[in-house]
Amino acid sequence: MERPERIEDGFTTTDPLLSTGGDTPASATLAVVFSTLVAVSGSFVFGSAVGFSSPAQNGIIKDLGLSVAEYSVFGSIWTIGAMIGAIMSGKLADLFARRGAMGFSELFCLLGWLAIIFGKNALWLDIGRLLMGYGVGIISYVVPVYIAEITPKNLRGAFTTVNQLMICCGVSLMYVVGVIINWRLLAVIGAIPCIIQLLGLFFIPESPRWLAKAGQWKECEASLQRLRGKDANISEEAAEIKEYTETLQKLSEAKLIDLFHKKYAHSLIVGVGLMVLQQFGGVNAIAYYASSIFESAGFSGRIGSIAMVVVQIPMQVLGVLLMDKSGRRPLLMVSAAGTCLGCFLLGSSFLLQDLQLWKSSPFLALVGILVFTGSFSLGMGGIPWVIMSEIFPINVKGLAGSLVTVINWFGSWIVSYSFNFLMLWSSEGTFFLFSAVCGVTVMFVAKLVPETKGRTLEEIQSSFT
Repeated sequence: MERPERIEDGFTTTDPLLSTGGDTPASATLAVVFSTLVAVSGSFVFGSAVGFSSPAQNGIIKDLGLSVAEYSVFGSIWTIGAMIGAIMSGKLADLFARRGAMGFSELFCLLGWLAIIFGKNALWLDIGRLLMGYGVGIISYVVPVYIAEITPKNLRGAFTTVNQLMICCGVSLMYVVGVIINWRLLAVIGAIPCIIQLLGLFFIPESPRWLAKAGQWKECEASLQRLRGKDANISEEAAEIKEYTETLQKLSEAKLIDLFHKKYAHSLIVGVGLMVLQQFGGVNAIAYYASSIFESAGFSGRIGSIAMVVVQIPMQVLGVLLMDKSGRRPLLMVSAAGTCLGCFLLGSSFLLQDLQLWKSSPFLALVGILVFTGSFSLGMGGIPWVIMSEIFPINVKGLAGSLVTVINWFGSWIVSYSFNFLMLWSSEGTFFLFSAVCGVTVMFVAKLVPETKGRTLEEIQSSFT
C-alpha cells in the first residue's frame, strides 16, 4: 500500500514510516521503549509488594515474634493505603503531570520498603506497608495512563499491557527468590526498582496529551517529536490532539457529579464494570491464598505455586503479543471464558473430594488453578487497565481513573477478606460462584465493551461522548 501524500507549502511530500497521522503503522522508537520501561519499573514495584508478604511470612513472624493476627494486619493494611492512593491518583496525575505523579508515588514506596527493611516491631512494618500501599495505589492508575498517552495507536495495547506483565514478574520474583533469602534482603530487592524509576524519570518526556491539556503547545509538540522520532511527521497527530484538547477546554472543570452525566455513562459502565468483574471473578482469592487452596484440595502448595509462576509469565507475554493483533474484545472474551472454566474445574475438584467420588481430584484442582491463572494472565489481568486508560476524555480522566481504580482496590479487599469465610461456607460453592461471575464477564464484554484497537485516543473518546 502506498503511503499517503500530503501537500505542504506547495510541495507534495510522503509521510515517513513513523507518522501516526495516516494509515501507515508507526514503529516503536527508542524513546517510546525506554519511557515505557521506566514507567513499568513502577509496575514491578507493584508486583513485588503483592508477592512479598507470602514468602516473608514465616521469617517475619519468627524474627519479630508477631502473632498470626499481627501479621494479617501487616499483609492487608497495604490495601487500605492503596485505596487512599487511588482516590488521589487522578488529581495528582493532573496536578503534577504523569512523570511527577510517578516520582511522588515512588518516594512513598521507597520509604515503605525502608521502614520494612529497618523495622524492629509490628508498628514499623505496618507503617511501611501502608506507605507502600499508598504509592502503589497511585502507580496502578498513572502508569497505564502514561503509556497509553505516549504510544502510537497501533502499538498502544501491547505497550500498555507490559504494565501487567511487569506486575506478574514482580510477584513471581518474590515468590521464587523469597524461598532462599532472608525477608529483609528480599525487601532490599523490592526497593531497587523504586530507585530505578526515580532516576529514569529524569530522562523521559512528559505525556504530550497532558502538556496539551496544560496549554503547553510547544512542549507538547517537542515531546511528541521526541517520542515519534526526529524525522517523523507529527503534524496530523499534533493537530488532532490540539483540536480535541481545545474542544474539551471549552467545557467547565469536571466535578465528581459530572462523571454520572449521560454522555459519560457508557465509558463509566465499561470502566467500572470491567474492574468489578475482574475482582469478583476470584483473582485475588487465588493469588493470595493459592498455597492454602492447593493444600485444601490435597495437593502440594509449594509445587502448585511454582507451577503457577511457570504458567502465568508465558501467557502474559502471549497476551502482550496478541493485544494489537487480535484486538481487546476477542482476547478479553477468550480470557474470561478460560477463567470461567478454571473456576468450574476447581469447584468440581472440591465437590468430587467432598463426595469421595474421584481420588485424583487434587490434580483437577491443579489443572483448574493453572487454567485460571493462564487465562487471566492472557487478558483479564491487563486489558481492563488498557481500556481504562483509553476510554475517558482528558477533562474527566483524572476523576474517572481515580474512581475506577478505587473500585478495583475495594473489590480486591472485599474478595480477599471474605474468601476464607466463603470457603468455610462451601469450598465448591465459592468457586462455582467465581465461575458464574467470569461467565457474566464474557457476556458483558460481548454486549458493552467496544473495540479500541488501531484507533487514536481522541477517536475512541469522541465515540463514547
